Amino acid sequence: MPENETLQGKMIALAPCTNVSWHAFYRDYEPDPMMDTTPYAYDAPRCEKAFHIRMEDLTRAYFSILCEGRVIGEIYLKRMDKERKTAEFGIALINDSVKGKGYGTEAINLLTEYAFNMLGLETVNADTVLRNTRSQHVLEKVGFVYTHENADFRYYKIARRIPPNS
Repeated sequence: MPENETLQGKMIALAPCTNVSWHAFYRDYEPDPMMDTTPYAYDAPRCEKAFHIRMEDLTRAYFSILCEGRVIGEIYLKRMDKERKTAEFGIALINDSVKGKGYGTEAINLLTEYAFNMLGLETVNADTVLRNTRSQHVLEKVGFVYTHENADFRYYKIARRIPPNS
């Protein structure tokens, strides 16, 4: 994807993650206690280091989720395997004030469309912690299919929908 290309939805947009948007997200980030009960405090040098590590990993693609120009989350593909045409995705919204409004659903739809139509992937995988029923509901709503679970996670996948007669 060209560095400045943005994926535009109805309510939100996905823009390639930049150093500025990465810091904007983590400066205001509040961990969801459903996911992590560890106290979080923004640490600029640590955040900077994490940004560079993530951006140097060519098996990842990070996007900032923007609503009216403001960073409200991040979404990314990871473990992209071009030979197997698969990847996993992750998403985090900045805090509870932006949850339950459809932003995450739209972001997932935009990301999977990008993965299938622009990157040529055939399958995108996802996981959620067992207690995160909100994420499980969203994944199922956008077409992910439950595959299995272990003691900690539920696993899902979505396959590229190939139109008939194509």
